[in-house]
Amino acid sequence: MGSGGHSYLKQPMWWVGMVSMILGEIANFAAYAFAPAILVTPLGALSIIVSAVLAHYLLDERMHIFGVVGCVLCLFGSTTIVLHAPHETPVSSVRQVWHFATEPAFLVYACIVLVIVGVLIYRYVPRYGQTHLIIYVGICSLMGSLTVMCVKAVAIAIKLSFSGSNQFIYFQTWFFTLLLAVFCVMQINYLNKALDTFNTNVISPVYYVMFTSLTIVASVIMFKDWNKQSASEIATEICGFVTILCGTFLLHKTKDMANPPARSHACSDSPRRSLDSHSRQSVIMIEHKREDSSEQ
Repeated sequence: MGSGGHSYLKQPMWWVGMVSMILGEIANFAAYAFAPAILVTPLGALSIIVSAVLAHYLLDERMHIFGVVGCVLCLFGSTTIVLHAPHETPVSSVRQVWHFATEPAFLVYACIVLVIVGVLIYRYVPRYGQTHLIIYVGICSLMGSLTVMCVKAVAIAIKLSFSGSNQFIYFQTWFFTLLLAVFCVMQINYLNKALDTFNTNVISPVYYVMFTSLTIVASVIMFKDWNKQSASEIATEICGFVTILCGTFLLHKTKDMANPPARSHACSDSPRRSLDSHSRQSVIMIEHKREDSSEQ
């Protein structure tokens, strides 16, 4: 367990993991330009399945039967969301995204998020940051919901620019890009503090649940994803999301059940050896006492 500082920056493996994650996020970035966030974000659970399968084949980690059930649940929930996800809201200019972002409902949500994040950082991180994981995870999740909205805005601007309609002539594009950079730095900073302070097996499912839930809420408010859907379609998407959550928790909670810590034969035999040695010493002491008593 770390201290929640920046010691991870000195570890080469951290940089390897960070580069790999950046490459994956670039592909994720592209997905936000063509699909609603309510579809892209929950599908992040598929990375958990891929990680479990790769660990099974590359790291010789056995997967418990409940881990297999968790993978199946994630696949089933993801399929349900894909089949019932809302259509992407047509956007013809980044100024239209700006219009969505400056509507009263989303402005209220953004202000609430920023106020809560400020209170957590300046009041609760110094007091409870090292003992309550919800502090760091809450900051990452809240900031992450705004980060995804900025990612979607910038991704749409890039897509439209490649289509022949240059969006970088508008200040809104650069404003979203600036916010994206600031939010990403904050999110990565506090996520690494959480991973450095607490167990990853606990952080991962909690962060996934909070981040995905808040992102869906932000997307529904900003892009009005559910306005053109029926109640049954919305309920089906929620059920698919809950199924993914159950699979994610089950996969993480049973991750170590099939991989008990190895114990060497020397360690396992040491109590028996010490017991045998103690027994021999007791027998020798009894024999000496008998000899002394007979001599007397």
